[in-house]
Amino acid sequence: QVQLVESGGGLVQAGGSLRLSCAASGRTFSGYNLGWFRQAPGKDYEFVSAISWSNGYTYADAVKGRFTISRDNVKNTVYLQMNSLKSEDTAVYYCAQAARMFGRTSYAIEDYDYRGQGTQVTVSS
Repeated sequence: QVQLVESGGGLVQAGGSLRLSCAASGRTFSGYNLGWFRQAPGKDYEFVSAISWSNGYTYADAVKGRFTISRDNVKNTVYLQMNSLKSEDTAVYYCAQAARMFGRTSYAIEDYDYRGQGTQVTVSS
């Protein structure tokens, strides 16, 4: 059974930084794309960033230039470094692992078959 466990969320002032981590277990890590999504109260899931099995990456326009995604295939962990945080970044952040090995990067959460429990990020203005 695949488990994804996020950590690193918290309360930060606007302009500050946080680093989210997501530790995976239960199946081969290196061959799967990984994504970060977020959900604000009353809103749908929003794509944040993804990193492919081959270390290609993509970002939502809202976070481009401020967030950086990375992965460590030895530690089975994906990271999201978030800088210059804004109040609109406030949400629960989820990491997710793609359903297929060596697949194409997807922006749709439906293409990720495992998801963590989420970590709250609150940015005060």
